[in-house]
Amino acid sequence: MPSVLLASCAAALGRDEDEPLLLAALADAGVTAGVADWADPAVDWAAAGAVVVRSTWDYASRRDEFLAWAHGVEKVSRLFNPADVLAWNTDKRYLAGLADAGIPVVPTAWATSVDELPAALDGWADLVVKPTVSAGARDTARFRPDERDGAARLAARILASGRPVMVQPYLARLDDEGETGLVYLDGRYSHAFRKGALLAGEPLGPGLYAEEEITPREATAAQRAIGDAVLAATADRTGGAPLYARVDLVPGAGGEPVLIELELTEPSLFLTTDAGAAARVAAAIRDRLQ
Repeated sequence: MPSVLLASCAAALGRDEDEPLLLAALADAGVTAGVADWADPAVDWAAAGAVVVRSTWDYASRRDEFLAWAHGVEKVSRLFNPADVLAWNTDKRYLAGLADAGIPVVPTAWATSVDELPAALDGWADLVVKPTVSAGARDTARFRPDERDGAARLAARILASGRPVMVQPYLARLDDEGETGLVYLDGRYSHAFRKGALLAGEPLGPGLYAEEEITPREATAAQRAIGDAVLAATADRTGGAPLYARVDLVPGAGGEPVLIELELTEPSLFLTTDAGAAARVAAAIRDRLQ
């Protein structure tokens, strides 16, 4: 069986809870696997039968370099998810395309210049400001009605870094209900989990990712229906089902599930929340190799 390299990053070593579970499951499935830093020039990616992008959590600050790496790997090995999928998914403006395809998405205003900020920040009383290119909830904060100056400062700082800004309403039901993440493997539903509310009003500080409260959750029929629709729309856009996908849903104003993020690049799959999840991921990888 060909070998697999899981692409990580130096800062994630020992911090990805999915990694040991997945390595063990791959071994049980008869797949030889290892882990390598995507930015390490000494790694021979061509020696792997496939490269699976996992904990490359430092890509956001050097997205162009990361995408160049992905396209390079694709020339010498198989890459999952593919480079074109990563390019589409690492800019959150993909949400606009999914909304156009009929997916219920959290309402979003966009700003690519300082002149566009006032209108973007005027849509909701309680709002969230974030960059269109980010990972681990970096440079993301919630602002209440009396905190518009702070929202404007963060948005201007994001624009000055060369990234467009997105603004969304803060959905109050999150405080009690949290987010629901749905994991799909080869387009098929695998498992779900709950993420506790994260934003407290200050931009999240330096670090690889924000610590999250994760617990198992049973997805509802309504959530599953939206997840399936997101995967179908993604397959239409990218030419097929991705190896892995995480559909993050939040409760809308009326309690209905709406999409806040589609993770196709380096999402934690929270394999600890479902006893069979690691084996299913390993089987999906093995099937792609055969």
